[in-house]
Amino acid sequence: TNKEVQIGQTLKDDEYIGMVRREVLDDFLRQRAKKNGATLINGLFLGMTLPEKKGDSYVLTYNDYEDEQGNARKGVKKSLEVDVVIGADGANSRVAKDIEAGDYEYAIAFQERMKIPEQKMDYYKDRAEMYVGEDVSPDFYAWVFPKCDHVAVGTGTVVDKKGIQRYQQGIRDRAATRIEGGDIIRVEAHPIPEHPRPWRVEDRAILVGDAAGYVTKCSGEGIYFAAKSGRMCAETIVKNSQQGSRMIDEADLMEHLREWDGKYGPTYLVLDLLQKIFYTSDAARESFVELCEEEYVQKV
Repeated sequence: TNKEVQIGQTLKDDEYIGMVRREVLDDFLRQRAKKNGATLINGLFLGMTLPEKKGDSYVLTYNDYEDEQGNARKGVKKSLEVDVVIGADGANSRVAKDIEAGDYEYAIAFQERMKIPEQKMDYYKDRAEMYVGEDVSPDFYAWVFPKCDHVAVGTGTVVDKKGIQRYQQGIRDRAATRIEGGDIIRVEAHPIPEHPRPWRVEDRAILVGDAAGYVTKCSGEGIYFAAKSGRMCAETIVKNSQQGSRMIDEADLMEHLREWDGKYGPTYLVLDLLQKIFYTSDAARESFVELCEEEYVQKV
């Protein structure tokens, strides 16, 4: 029916739905970490050698792109010994592979960054749009999200990855009047984990964020949970290592997992149920849209 529901009216003055540009956010986080004492390495992580016995170090192998002796494109192969590894290296995590954390089902997300006319951009100044329907995704949703001076137009699916281009055309058609005259400035595609990996901890190595599978069903939210899981994990390590004076072990990292699962497990469960109930047919999606009109649902 193309029925529209505005779901922002229950937000308080200090509440908002944040939209980020990863090319800006990621560099901000890196520079803040450097300012606070972290050593940044511009390189490509290739893999790691696991400890052979208790107390041994992990040996990380990477290509260093800033070594003056190396080719700028290939870098110089180097190694680094560390006591603890936090794998925050995304859905295709090499850390997860090295610790044999197991696989997960994933959705494919596809989006086009579009520069649209300024008067149309004004419409998205304080608005993000989610679209549902078989024409835009058989099991997820499509979107038009503002990115400061342009918009991201995209969709995702688990069950029909080969049909992603068809669903992308569907969201272009549905949002046609609002993005008319837009020029595509970037095309992006990436996997979205559908559930946590079977194992997230092995000895003194742990996974966080997309590497662990911390993306919510229904909404596909992952950036907040990536940042939050990384912070909570690091805080646990700092505390249990007594500011670096004690070597931690797997039990210390399991403490973080129990805290994480206790705090956010119910959120993942509820959103998983919502997706299974409401993203299955157009009739169910119509019910979902109508449900979103309820003030109580919006507050939740």
